[in-house]
Amino acid sequence: MVKICCIGAGYVGGPTMAVIALNCPSIEVAVVDISVSRISAWNGDQLPIYEPGLDEVVKQCRGKNLFFSTDVEKHVSEADIIFVSVNTPTKTQGLGAGKAADLTYWESAARMIADVSKSNKIVVEKSTVPVKTAEAIERILRHNSKGIKYQILSNPEFLAEGTAIQDLFNPDRVLIGGRETPEGLKAIQALKDVYAHWVPEDRIITTNLWSAELSKLAANAFLAQRISSVNAMSALCEATGADVSQVSHAVGKDSRIGPKFLNASVGFGGSCFQKDILNLVYVCECNGLLEVATYWKQVIKVNDYQKNRFVNRIVSSMFNTVSGKKIAILGFAFKKDTGDTRETPAIDVCKGLLSDKARLSIYDPQVTEDQIQRDLTMNKFDWDHPIHLQPASPTSVKQVTVVWDAYAATKDAHALCVLTEWDEFKTLDYRRIFDNMQKPAFVFDGRNIMNVEMLREIGFIVYSIGKPLDPWLKNMPAVA
Repeated sequence: MVKICCIGAGYVGGPTMAVIALNCPSIEVAVVDISVSRISAWNGDQLPIYEPGLDEVVKQCRGKNLFFSTDVEKHVSEADIIFVSVNTPTKTQGLGAGKAADLTYWESAARMIADVSKSNKIVVEKSTVPVKTAEAIERILRHNSKGIKYQILSNPEFLAEGTAIQDLFNPDRVLIGGRETPEGLKAIQALKDVYAHWVPEDRIITTNLWSAELSKLAANAFLAQRISSVNAMSALCEATGADVSQVSHAVGKDSRIGPKFLNASVGFGGSCFQKDILNLVYVCECNGLLEVATYWKQVIKVNDYQKNRFVNRIVSSMFNTVSGKKIAILGFAFKKDTGDTRETPAIDVCKGLLSDKARLSIYDPQVTEDQIQRDLTMNKFDWDHPIHLQPASPTSVKQVTVVWDAYAATKDAHALCVLTEWDEFKTLDYRRIFDNMQKPAFVFDGRNIMNVEMLREIGFIVYSIGKPLDPWLKNMPAVA
C-alpha cells in the first residue's frame, strides 16, 4: 500500500488529503501537525475550518484510510510521498522584511524529514513558496541524506476558499513540477498516478520545478490584478456617473477577457493574493527587475487605496465624523462561505473607522468574537505565524461588540456596512432594520450585493461601490 503523509493540517493540507483519501481507497493518507488542538478538531465533530462539503468527505474516510495525528515523525518515516503544507509567512524583520517569504518552517520540516527517513522519499511542495525553494530544500535533504534518495516535486494548490472541495474534485488543472531527469520523471509519474484516480489526464500538467513554483505566484498575481483593475474603474465610475456593474458586464463579454473576477468591491483579501504578490515583487527585485516589481506593487497599492476610499466615503458622508456613532459591520470573513479572515478588507475598514472613534457592532455567521478581536489587535502579518507565536490573549477593543444577529448589529446604528457577500444579507428585512436605526440611516455596500433602489425607497442613503452616487453623496470628497 502506498503511504502518503502531509505535514501541516491547515486550509490546504486537510481538505487536499481528505479528497485524495476518498478518491484513492488503496492509499493510506496521514495528516500530521504539532498542534494538538488542531488535530483533535480534525478528529472531532467540529472541524477546525469551515468549508462547504468538507465535513462529509472527512467523515467518509476518517479512520479507514485517512488519519490525523500528532505523531509527526512516525508517519513521515513510513511515508512514500510526503506533502509539505506548512506556513510560509511574510518576513517581519531582517532581509526582505514585508515582502519575502519566511522559510523557517519549511526548512525545519526538511531537516526533520532527513532525520527520520529510512527509505527513499518523494517530497512535494504544497505550500506557496518562492521560486527556487525546491533547490534549497533539495540541498538540505542531500547534505543530510545518509544514503537515502529524495526527489523534490512542486505541486501548488489552486483552491478558492468557499469552493475548495469542488475545486479539488474537479480542478481546472493539476500542476506537477519536477527535475527533468530519469529519477525526477519517475517521481512526477508517481504523483500523476495518485491524481489520475479522479482527474482526467489532460488536466494534469507537468513542468520543470521553477515553472511550477512561478505559475502559482503568477496565477494569484493575475487574479488580484483583475480585481484591482475593476476597482480602479469603480472610482472613475463614481466620478463620472457610470455604473461599474454595467461596465464590467460589457468588458467581460469580450471572449478574450471573460467575466470572472470583475466584480468591484471594497478590495481583495485572503491568505494568498497579497502575500504572493509581495513574494513576486521580492523575487523581481532580487533579480534586478525593478520595473516589473513596481508594476506588481501597484496591484496592492490600488487594493489599499480602495479600502481607504471606502472608509473616507463613510466618514465624509456622515457629516465628516463617526466619533461615538454606532456602525454595524455585516460580514468580517474575506469572502462568503468561509470563516477565514486572513487579510480580509474588513480589518482595515474597521481599523479606519475605529481611528475616527466609531463604535462598531460586528456580525458574521462564521467568524468568532475571539477571532475578530485578535484580527483587530494583531500587527500586520502576525496572522500568518503559528498560534503559539501570536499574542496569547489579545486585549479586546472596547469600541467593538460582536453579535450573532444582523438585527442586533444594526439596532440604533447610524450606518451599516456590508463587507462580506453572505447570501443572507440580501434577504434581511431592511424595513425593520431602517425603523430601528438612527436617522439619517446610511448603507455602505462594499460588495455590490444590495438592491439599491429598494433601500432608497425605504429611506436609506446608500453608497454602493462604483455605482451612480446618491444625491446626498455628490460633491463630498471620496478621498482624504
